[in-house]
Amino acid sequence: MAGTNSERELMAEGPVIILVEPQLGENIGMVARAMANFGLWELRLVNPRDGWPSEKARSAASKADHVIDATRVYDTLEEAIADLNFVYATTARERDGFKPVRSPVVAAATLRAKFSAEERTGILFGRERWGLTNEEVALADELVTFPVNPAFASLNIAQAVLLMSYEWMKSGMEDLGETRFQAAEQRPATKDQLVGLFEQVEEALDARGYFRPEGKRQRMIENLRAVLSRRAFTEPEINVLRGVFRTFDRYSRQNPRGLSRPDEPDAIETDE
Repeated sequence: MAGTNSERELMAEGPVIILVEPQLGENIGMVARAMANFGLWELRLVNPRDGWPSEKARSAASKADHVIDATRVYDTLEEAIADLNFVYATTARERDGFKPVRSPVVAAATLRAKFSAEERTGILFGRERWGLTNEEVALADELVTFPVNPAFASLNIAQAVLLMSYEWMKSGMEDLGETRFQAAEQRPATKDQLVGLFEQVEEALDARGYFRPEGKRQRMIENLRAVLSRRAFTEPEINVLRGVFRTFDRYSRQNPRGLSRPDEPDAIETDE
């Protein structure tokens, strides 16, 4: 789905993503893309099999170059998490039971709280084929596992990162909603502006014989005003509508006897 916009603010925050011994550059690139989709930016690699940098990773990242360019490589997992205060390890297998196991929703909420407290956090992801070792899991504070079909529980590494990245962003949606996703505030129209719209529309329609028969004129005006005032217009919306109705004046009006000119359709009688 296309949606990249270089004119918008680039979000770059949140937990560090650590990939332990990733194999294919393409997988690393897809991880970087998933991170960029949801505002994460700091990627760390522990002993990548095919080395680093990787043009295959950059190509698969689909222009998430800020993630690729900032990626750091470490020889050991201990070095990769040395500066972090709290770490989750992702796992699909049952472990020894000594560490709490959280859902992605709970894990994301915990990460968001620690981020707000200015703690440095990270999420560990294991090898494509067999994940993390027990020794690597032991370095984490808690575990996170995904609710998947037990008969088909295998996730590729990019899918796993995407799910956690999505939950991370969703955990902050209350804050983001006020600043990024609502339409720009517009002043509500005044009643004077609304009456001006009524009068402009009615004058244009009257000149074209819309209000017929005469006995129903007042009821038709009342109905028209009711339709135009069913919701609270903003100033820009009033301006748009008045610009539309102003185009009426570009066309010939009816003659005083109420007969249509040759270039105009006959007015249609409207029941109340």
